[in-house]
Amino acid sequence: MPFPGATGISGLRVYDWPSTDGGCGGSPHVHLTCAECYVVVGGAGRVQTLTRRGFAELPLRAGTVAWFTPGTIHRLVNDADLRIVVVMQNSGLPEAGDAVFTFPAPTLADPDAYAKAAALADPAHAYAGDEAAARRRRDLAIEGFLVLRQRIESGDHEALDEFYRAALRLKQDRLADWEQRWRTGALAAAERTGEQLARLRAGDLSHLAEADIRTLPPPETHRFGMCGKLNVHHPADGTSPHD
Repeated sequence: MPFPGATGISGLRVYDWPSTDGGCGGSPHVHLTCAECYVVVGGAGRVQTLTRRGFAELPLRAGTVAWFTPGTIHRLVNDADLRIVVVMQNSGLPEAGDAVFTFPAPTLADPDAYAKAAALADPAHAYAGDEAAARRRRDLAIEGFLVLRQRIESGDHEALDEFYRAALRLKQDRLADWEQRWRTGALAAAERTGEQLARLRAGDLSHLAEADIRTLPPPETHRFGMCGKLNVHHPADGTSPHD
């Protein structure tokens, strides 16, 4: 039973680790093809963004729903036990690499250096993770984010384009896999709705006989994610992923 709309969901407790600019929070990054939504369920904080409109900072508190499109560089700041349910477009695709950290330009320009900086120390046990590696990754992403922010706020409109081009170079070889995931996920979900509408027009109620319900148990473990500690749900098979 596919999850509604072929979306993905995660429970997120945003990092409370202090950073060099005085805030606490996660790793700034961008998604290349996936929109993302935050449903704030507790605490308080902010989301900082960089787009062609410049730098913005929006407050987050319990009950806030905020979402943004691909290309929005975003950073979560935790002011007081910020907890979020994250809804991601194209379930499975974000986990397939549809995100690029805002590392400094030299790291972005070197695929090997980028891969090393982005990985946790022990990828084979990513669910347990390595907090020290996650902190280093976060701090390096903030370093690059602050440079990007300074350039954008000073009117350097080329800064975003340079970052986007570097991000595409890093992910170019993933595009065929991403397209396949989209075709079997979000596109297939939309096409099922079209098929059901056609059946209803013909007086065919057969798909209603397939009605069912599925639940996912609360995950027992967490992983170190980009923005915080994650409980990642995997609706495709009713379990939480371990890779």
